[in-house]
Amino acid sequence: MLLLNNSKVLYRNGVAVTITNMKYEAERKAVADMMSRLYGRGLTTVGGGNISLRIDSDCFAITPSHIDKGNLTPEIIALVDWEGKNLTPELPLSIETEMHRLILLERPEMNAVVHAHPAYSCVFAACEEPIDTKLICESYFMIKEVPVAPYRLMGTPELAEVTAAVAKDHDALLMKNHGALAVGKRLVDAFNLIELMENAAKMTIAARLMENIGIGFSRLSDDAIAKLDSIR
Repeated sequence: MLLLNNSKVLYRNGVAVTITNMKYEAERKAVADMMSRLYGRGLTTVGGGNISLRIDSDCFAITPSHIDKGNLTPEIIALVDWEGKNLTPELPLSIETEMHRLILLERPEMNAVVHAHPAYSCVFAACEEPIDTKLICESYFMIKEVPVAPYRLMGTPELAEVTAAVAKDHDALLMKNHGALAVGKRLVDAFNLIELMENAAKMTIAARLMENIGIGFSRLSDDAIAKLDSIR
């Protein structure tokens, strides 16, 4: 990568691409770093998932499409205005950009959206049984319940609309036969909910297996749930 008059030249597959818009480098670095962390934790694949971050009233940052999610850098994080225009046209936008845009507009108090494909959570995105968040207090307190947005084809306006509708009232959710999504005031808050959801999914499966071989387990009592709700 070369520095050239405040622009950068990125060599992608042997082709030089000049990155001219280097505004908001700190915010774009935060998005790149969080996606690398998401990939490093095994919560998404090289080509899967996307992360966005509200920057200001003018735009938000979002991970690009078709670029290794475990090896992102600030200059290849795209910028998009609130009408959906790509402010970094040399970069390919995530196919789920519209979903992120609608969610951030729907949730003005939130600044980050993390969409990933954690394996155990995705099992529950494909079956009729919900993730049991009442096995430990942390998952219930932080997530309460995990709704499932209806299936729509990935990258479509229809998926963006149904997911934003569910995200209006929930900070963590599943997308039917697709993946998991969380929103937060900070990137780390949304990331935390994805991890909590995945851990709750693992615990749900483990509890069911234990039950099937005759080992009992206890869920949070109604009294414990009421007390958690009272301090939420």
